Amino acid sequence: MPRYFRIVLGRLNSYAETCHAGGFVGADFDVFEDLTERLPENWKEFNSRYIPIVMMNNPAKTKIGAGLACGMLWTVSKGIQIGDVVLSPTGSKNYYVGVVTSGYEYAHEGPLQHRRRVEWMSVNIERERMSDALRHSTGSIGTVAEITKYTAELEGLISPKPGLEISVTDPTVEDPSVFALESHLEEFLVANWAQTPLGQNYDIYEEDGIVAGQQYPTDTGPLDILAISKDGQELLVVELKKGRTSDSVVGQIQRYMGYVKEELAEPNQKVRGVIIALEDDLRIKRALSVTSNIDFYRYEVRFNLMKS
Repeated sequence: MPRYFRIVLGRLNSYAETCHAGGFVGADFDVFEDLTERLPENWKEFNSRYIPIVMMNNPAKTKIGAGLACGMLWTVSKGIQIGDVVLSPTGSKNYYVGVVTSGYEYAHEGPLQHRRRVEWMSVNIERERMSDALRHSTGSIGTVAEITKYTAELEGLISPKPGLEISVTDPTVEDPSVFALESHLEEFLVANWAQTPLGQNYDIYEEDGIVAGQQYPTDTGPLDILAISKDGQELLVVELKKGRTSDSVVGQIQRYMGYVKEELAEPNQKVRGVIIALEDDLRIKRALSVTSNIDFYRYEVRFNLMKS
């Protein structure tokens, strides 16, 4: 099955028409060399080599920002596979849709020199036809974002079919309906972060004024939200339970926190974690009772009908 990725082609979609006409997608990220022989299977290796190079070429980049840039560059150049589907905003509230048809290529001239060839489809997807969750995911997360979790909706937008059902392939998910609800909660939480208790002390990590801390990539998968304290002294990993088993979500956030501590945190920064779930969970509370740096929050869904 193909995976789906959203790729922004240049700042403010400035190269969307060029890429569409030329049949490719590409990226830059302050790495000015041919990567043909320098793309390991493990993106963590790539990051270790190129984070210092990105920071040298762009001194304004933080270590977190350089890590994000390298992760996205590796994804465009190596992580996306032939046959995967890419969506790229046109700048006019539509998305080009295409299938990746080649491996990595380096262009010595022109923009976005790290490229993949794409066969663009005749169909465009209108942003207003997307669900709120998909619209947020395609519109607010850095340059590259994997949106495979919306496969059913995307397939319906590209080739409409009746009777779509909630389908989850993750074996740790106990309740697909809760998984779907909490996937939407993630978008709501990001959009309304400043009004939450967490937003009083932390900001979602941003890069160049764009939210980059949602679905931040790690070597064990993307973490839901990466935030930083307002004084810059603490990094916060936020993970939604998303219908998964209690043991799996506790183990997952610990792995994410370990990655953030080892790969992203500066020597003076601490790392904390937060798990958010729909219902009170005794198993999670007991697991967290032996750790002092992970908190548990539950949320409520309220729905009112008002006669007018």
